[in-house]
Amino acid sequence: MSVDAAAFRRALGQFATGVTVVLTRAADGRRLGLTANAFCSVSLEPPMVLVCVGSRSEAHAGFVESGRFGVSVLAEGQAEVSRRFAARGPERFEGVLLDEGPHGTLLVPGALARLECRVAAAHEAGDHVIYVGEVLGAESAPGAPLLYHASGYARLAPAEEGGGGPRDRV
Repeated sequence: MSVDAAAFRRALGQFATGVTVVLTRAADGRRLGLTANAFCSVSLEPPMVLVCVGSRSEAHAGFVESGRFGVSVLAEGQAEVSRRFAARGPERFEGVLLDEGPHGTLLVPGALARLECRVAAAHEAGDHVIYVGEVLGAESAPGAPLLYHASGYARLAPAEEGGGGPRDRV
């Protein structure tokens, strides 16, 4: 039985996720990156995460050539950063100031969490490649996360006594 692609996409859209920007470099130093919500922790010992990258993404060159990538978990006010890196082409880097971490990876300033990773494994899976990264460095700051749900950005509502309230769209 075949699953309808549109129905599958709608169903997965009901899973609320955080939003990350994943950045790397090609062998020639060219900056590469993308917005990704297919990101999660894998292991605490050793510390590892994974990110799923579409097979057609130009960012693969950096994962393979540099063997390093940075993950920035975006804060609530960084929807424009997410949109910028969801676009294709080198112009997404124009006018963007990025930080360089102690391990040489590119990171988004103001992100809630920033991880520097070494590619530990890559697995082809359908139209994506799953990159497993060993975390070389991690930092975090307090704040509200940028969320994605049902094809739009969302935010957490302030917690109310007895539980959380409904989410708000941004």
